[in-house]
Amino acid sequence: MRDEQARQTRQAIVAAANRLFVVGGYAATSFADIAADAAVARPTVFAAFGSKAALLREVVNQALAGDDEPVPVAERPWFRPVRDGRTPQAVLNAYAEVCRIIGGRAAEVFEVVRRAADEGPELAELWETMQRNRRAGASMVIDIIEALEPGPHRIARERAIDAIWMFNDPSHYRFLVRACGWSEQEYTAWIADQMHHSLGLDTPVPRPTARYPENKS
Repeated sequence: MRDEQARQTRQAIVAAANRLFVVGGYAATSFADIAADAAVARPTVFAAFGSKAALLREVVNQALAGDDEPVPVAERPWFRPVRDGRTPQAVLNAYAEVCRIIGGRAAEVFEVVRRAADEGPELAELWETMQRNRRAGASMVIDIIEALEPGPHRIARERAIDAIWMFNDPSHYRFLVRACGWSEQEYTAWIADQMHHSLGLDTPVPRPTARYPENKS
């Protein structure tokens, strides 16, 4: 019972921090502000997280995953269609949906961290970790595609990872859906189309021309 109460308190603090960081920014938000919004004492916030940077890291983690369960993103049910795709196109379509899900939850939090990254080494490292994790996700998608389609590929592996890393950035969701008013369906279709095009999956794979021995007769 006590453990569950402590978890609920932590979740209230994380939810309050998410709201306040997005609305007011990281630097302008104090532990006192977060405590007041979460309806807890300021020492409770400090005891739960130790520092504002550590609290921001937890906000990021939960925005990406959707909850506080210790389950990696790649093992979440909403990521499973990526792993279950039977063609490269199906994998990318499913990953575009993952980008929509993560963008909807985390786009503003990503922007909070980006703006705060110059405020200290801990925040700079958090931002760099987020970029590395996005690239690791892109690499995983390419691994899945290469397992489905071994042999010659349209573009080099690192270039393929670069392309997926470019399009899995939640800032695209923030700009297109939140700022420009695109529907989520339009955004998902656009991301999928851009990834297909970047990997050359909207054009036939070039195959070597077969060579036959000359007929001497």
